[in-house]
Amino acid sequence: MEYRALGRTGLKISALSFGAWITFGSQLKINEVKDLLSCAYDFGVNFFDNAESYSNGAAEELMGQAFAELGYPRDSWCVSSKVFFGSAKDPKPTQKGLSRKHIHDACNQSLVRLKVDYLDMYFCHRPDPETPVSEICWTMHQLIMTGKVLYWGTSEWSAKEIMSAHDYANKHNLIGPQMEQPQYNLLHRERVEREYLPLYENIGLGTTIWSPLASGILSGKYRSREAFAKTNRFSLPGLEWLQKFALGEQPEQKFGQIKRLNHISDAAGIPLSQLALAWCLRNPNVSSVILGASNRKQLEENFGALDARKKLTDNLLSELELALIGL
Repeated sequence: MEYRALGRTGLKISALSFGAWITFGSQLKINEVKDLLSCAYDFGVNFFDNAESYSNGAAEELMGQAFAELGYPRDSWCVSSKVFFGSAKDPKPTQKGLSRKHIHDACNQSLVRLKVDYLDMYFCHRPDPETPVSEICWTMHQLIMTGKVLYWGTSEWSAKEIMSAHDYANKHNLIGPQMEQPQYNLLHRERVEREYLPLYENIGLGTTIWSPLASGILSGKYRSREAFAKTNRFSLPGLEWLQKFALGEQPEQKFGQIKRLNHISDAAGIPLSQLALAWCLRNPNVSSVILGASNRKQLEENFGALDARKKLTDNLLSELELALIGL
């Protein structure tokens, strides 16, 4: 396994990590979770991602129970959580957002569910225009000072919002945000490749990217709209929204891109899932690529992205670029 620094910090996390979004709690139960976590850990993964809102806290409970039963030394793995949406099905005003109260309460609740004494990383899951950046920065700084959090960061914040928090923290000698968790894949690139560009060098921003396979549509399983329609993944109770999220407002354009990408992966002899993950790994500003999987076979195949990256020639990268624009 390859390990990378988390931005401008001393923390080394695995280039491929594993997350609980979508699957833990909604699709997977404890024995399946233990199997996937042990598979990842044995491969060398040391960063595991979660959030208070995933399956309304059940994802954290499952991960916490699984790690407790697996018994891995706590200093050999890192875990993150995220705060904003709340864990209640219908959160009250004080059970969501980035107020000092909710961040404080949510952190303590995540520690209990995950059965840990501290979070290695804690992300503000979305920006909160109703909470002053000063309140967010002071609260996160205090959590670090008490040892409940080691590093804090943001998820899906704009570059301007990240800089605002960084500048406030710097001005008041606080520990500021050091990482961002954005969506990044072959079909979703603007923020990571353009908007954040000044932040990588100026403040040493690290990124732990999510949805590298675009919610599965870059897995290679969906070679046509008909194949996509046959899967039940996007029609599972509570996940109906995922189809629109994955395909966006122009599904025909997406299917055209996917078809062309599949042709390239076939010709290169590299599964599209590995090709898409390897493409993400090649970006030097990506600290870790968060994988999601519902079974061991799928996860093991995704690990092949590390070898696939060695096959990303300039010609192959050019082919991918042309395929995305329809040439």
